[in-house]
Amino acid sequence: MPTPTEIEAKFWKAVKSDRTMMVGLAGAAEALAQPLTAQLDGDHTSGPIYFFTAKDTDLARDMGGSHAATAYFTAKGHDLFASVDGELVADNDRATLERLWSPFVAAWFEGGKDDPNLQLLRFEPGKAQIWLNEHSLFAGVKLLLGVDPKAAYADKTAEVRLS
Repeated sequence: MPTPTEIEAKFWKAVKSDRTMMVGLAGAAEALAQPLTAQLDGDHTSGPIYFFTAKDTDLARDMGGSHAATAYFTAKGHDLFASVDGELVADNDRATLERLWSPFVAAWFEGGKDDPNLQLLRFEPGKAQIWLNEHSLFAGVKLLLGVDPKAAYADKTAEVRLS
């Protein structure tokens, strides 16, 4: 039975590995969530999470300087899911941009680090709900053996503060 701290550690490890998150603005009907590549700064065990995007995207345009947001994450193997509330902030810190810059980011911006359409976003995570998922085969076998599936998953979720 993993503890909330262990579930949180699995979350950070999965984000560092898989990196794609769906990010949307809270209460913004016009700007739907969009997939962004999570950038973690250093050996990461807490926020913030950075994203590179273009200034002309609905997300960047509608958020202004900062906006309440939600990030959704699914690990590649579907063994972990998360919903994270937080604050999305336009971040123009050149030192952070330099640290996080990579050839993968450069491929999206013709002007490189000085591209006028480049926008670095900083997501300050707050409350998160994280779910661990057993493989459906094991869940099916447990169900056939009479194990209550609700009880089996009771210890596989955690509500944590990631800030």
